Amino acid sequence: MKEAPVQSFASESGWQRFRKDRAAVWSGWFLLAIAAVCFLSPWISPYPYMEQNLAHSAMAPSSAHWLGTDLLGRDVLSRLLQGGMISLFVGLIATAVALAVGICYGVLAAEVGGRAEDALMRFVDIVSTLPLTLIVILCTVVFGQNMPMIFLAVGGVSWLTMARIIRNQTREMKGSQFVQAAESLGQSRWGIFRRHYLPNLAGTIAVCATLTVPGVMLLEAFVSFLGLGVKAPMTSWGLMIKEGADIMEECPWLLISPSVVFALTLLSLNFLGDGLRDAFDPRSSRK
Repeated sequence: MKEAPVQSFASESGWQRFRKDRAAVWSGWFLLAIAAVCFLSPWISPYPYMEQNLAHSAMAPSSAHWLGTDLLGRDVLSRLLQGGMISLFVGLIATAVALAVGICYGVLAAEVGGRAEDALMRFVDIVSTLPLTLIVILCTVVFGQNMPMIFLAVGGVSWLTMARIIRNQTREMKGSQFVQAAESLGQSRWGIFRRHYLPNLAGTIAVCATLTVPGVMLLEAFVSFLGLGVKAPMTSWGLMIKEGADIMEECPWLLISPSVVFALTLLSLNFLGDGLRDAFDPRSSRK
């Protein structure tokens, strides 16, 4: 009797569903292009982003400066690429912090169970009721406006949803046969976490990360808009939007270019996150 072929794991069918979502696929390519251009900006920018030329102050877009210049004569395109690198870097690092905290906290809550689990999740509920944006602002004011503090502050308030999702997913797996088999074979809790929990949580983690990055970038942009983000001469998209909004009537190009790029990036991240969520949704994989 022939053995039935072993079916591939759910991520293969998930990737097939993902490739059918054109909005998500094109958003992914757009984000890759934006990230590549921004992170290569030190080598491909037409001008140094800090270079000032008061003779070319507030110039409208031209052949010499494709997106114009600001009040100090700095090339807007060069600053847009540099600001994109900072904004994307903040989004990725802060999301990594949120993922690390959320995964560890969620798995710990599911593993301990009982009253300890209830206490841990009640703490998450209490923190969720606090104005998280205000916490980030207070952290930057008290501990200073520096990049590591921005990473920790923004990432430190973005792990709550991840903790809830990981806790629920881990609780479902905890009673599964493969986890019980691993326990009967004497595997340690760390071994079960590394060999069973993490591989099965990979799809969920990828989806949550993709949906967390735009929220983190938006929070960083809001903090920078208030003047509490990155310090000059560095810049970010949020800071450029703030500077452009102050003089949008005289120099509208200073507001239009960072706003359009920032909006397109956030939309692409949301389309990508929605596509991944729909593709790797366990309920859709059973259909």
